[in-house]
Amino acid sequence: MQETKPHLEQKRARFVVPSRSDSLLRNFTELIGGPLGRRSSPGAISPGFFTVERVLIILTIVAAIVSIMIKGYCRVNGWHTPQQFYATCYSDFPELFSSRGFADGVFPFLDPKSMFEYPVIIGLIAGATARLVPGHGATPDRILGYFDVNATLIAAMWIVVVLATARINRRRPWDAAMVALAPGIVLAGVINWDMWAVAMLAVGMYFFSKDRLVIAGLFIGLGTATKLYPLLILGAILLLALRSGRMRGFFVTTVSAAVAWLAVNVPIAAINPAGWRYFFDYTRDRPAGYSSLWFAYNLVAERLHLAKLGPDAINALAMDMFLLACILIAVLALAAPRRPRLAQLTFLIVAAFVLSNKVYSPQYVLWLVPLLALARPRWLDFLVWQAAEALHWAATWMYLGQISSGGAAQNNIDMPYYVMAVILHMAVTAYLMLRVAWDIWDPHLDPLRVQGVDDPHGGLFDGAKDWFRVDLKSPTASVLPWRRVDLNSAEDRSGRHPQPGRDTSETFRDSVNSTQGEGERDG
Repeated sequence: MQETKPHLEQKRARFVVPSRSDSLLRNFTELIGGPLGRRSSPGAISPGFFTVERVLIILTIVAAIVSIMIKGYCRVNGWHTPQQFYATCYSDFPELFSSRGFADGVFPFLDPKSMFEYPVIIGLIAGATARLVPGHGATPDRILGYFDVNATLIAAMWIVVVLATARINRRRPWDAAMVALAPGIVLAGVINWDMWAVAMLAVGMYFFSKDRLVIAGLFIGLGTATKLYPLLILGAILLLALRSGRMRGFFVTTVSAAVAWLAVNVPIAAINPAGWRYFFDYTRDRPAGYSSLWFAYNLVAERLHLAKLGPDAINALAMDMFLLACILIAVLALAAPRRPRLAQLTFLIVAAFVLSNKVYSPQYVLWLVPLLALARPRWLDFLVWQAAEALHWAATWMYLGQISSGGAAQNNIDMPYYVMAVILHMAVTAYLMLRVAWDIWDPHLDPLRVQGVDDPHGGLFDGAKDWFRVDLKSPTASVLPWRRVDLNSAEDRSGRHPQPGRDTSETFRDSVNSTQGEGERDG
C-alpha cells in the first residue's frame, strides 16, 4: 500500500505591483478598473500560463518584430546611401558584410589580412554568422540573409536580457518591461552587435546578485571581450567593497573576469597580432564620432571659425572628464548616508562613460536601458529619456542623409538642429544621473528602498554594514576601519544617518511602514 503524504503548498514570492508603486502607471489603469487593491496578494496565486516571465517574453518578441519592421524599406529595396538614412533603416550588418569581406569568406581575426575595428567576440560573431548565409559574394539576397540572421540572434539576446533583469529582483519582475518595450532598443537594437555585450553583462549581474562570483566574473569578462563597457561594473563593485569591507567580492569577480577576457584574447593575439591590435589603435586614433560631445563641438567650431579638436586633444579631454566623473561618483558612494545599490553605481559610471566618450553611436542607448530599469524603475523619467533618444535617433539619420547626398533641402536637417538633438539626449541622460545620485543621497526617494529592501542586486553586499564611510558634515562620525567609533555618539552627531553597526535594511523597514505615499515621495 502506497503511503500518502499531505500536499505541501509551495510558497510563491510576492512581488511589487506596478500600478501601486508607480504614480504614472497608476493613472493608466482607470479604464481597467483602477490599480490593484491593497488586500490582494500578487504572486500568492498561480497565474496559469501567463506568468510574468512569459508575458515579458511575448512583449519582447513583439517589440523585436517591430524593430525589424522598421527596417522594412531597406529589406525590400536594399541598403543604399542616402536612402537608408532617409528611411531610417540603416544597419552596420549589410555595410560590414560587403566592405569587410565577410561576403567573400573573410573571417575576422582568423584571416591574417583582416582588419576589424571591433573587439574579438564581435569579430567571431560577425564571421560565424556570415558562414550561416548560403552562397558567395555580396548579392542582395545574401546581404538580406546576413541581416536577418543577426537580427534574429539579437532578438534572442534581447530575451536573455529581459529575463535576467526580471530574475535579479524577484519582487520587482515587471521592471524588466522597460527593457522589453524600450523604444530605444526597438529603434537601435539591430544597428550593431551591442546586444550581445548587454546580455553578457545582464547575466553576469544576475549571477552576482546570487553571490556566484566566479560565474559572474566570467560573463563580465566575456562581455568586455565583446564591448569594453561591461568592464565598468568592476568600478562599482570596488566602491561597494570598500564601503562594506567585503573585498572578496571584488577580487574574485575581477580575477574571473580577467581569466575570461584573456582566454578569448590571448589566442587571437598570438594568431594575428596586428589584427588583434587594430581595434585598440583604431579607437585611439579615430576622430570624434557622430553625436558625441566632441563631434558637436567641432561642428559648432567649424561654423563659427574656431579651433577644432584633434584626436589627441579629444582623447585627453574625454579621459579627464570621465576620471573627474568617477571621482565624484566615488565620493558619493563613500560619503552617502547609506550604502548605494550596485545598479545605481553601475548606471552612473556607464552613463558618465557614454557622455564623455568621443564616440556615441545610437545603439549605445542599449547599454543604459537595463541598468536604469534596475537603478531607478520610474516610468515617467524612463519615457522622457526614451523620447529624447528617439528624437536624437531620427536627427542622426537626417543629418547623415544630408552630408552623404547633398539632396533636396526638404529631406535634410541642418547642422544646428542636429546639434540641438545631441545636446538634448545628453542633457536628459545627465538628468537621469542626477536623479539616481539624489536617490543615493536620500534613500527615501529610492523606488526600491521604500519597499523595505536593501540591495537585491548586490549579492554579498546586500544588508552589509558600513566598514568605511566618510561623513562630510561631521568627520568625527565617519566609519573608518583603523579606529573604533562610538556608535551612539556618532549617530547623535550625524542626525538622520543610520547607526553604522546596525543593519540598515532594518532601519528603513521601521521608517517605511507602507507604500501608500510612494508616488508623492517620487517627486
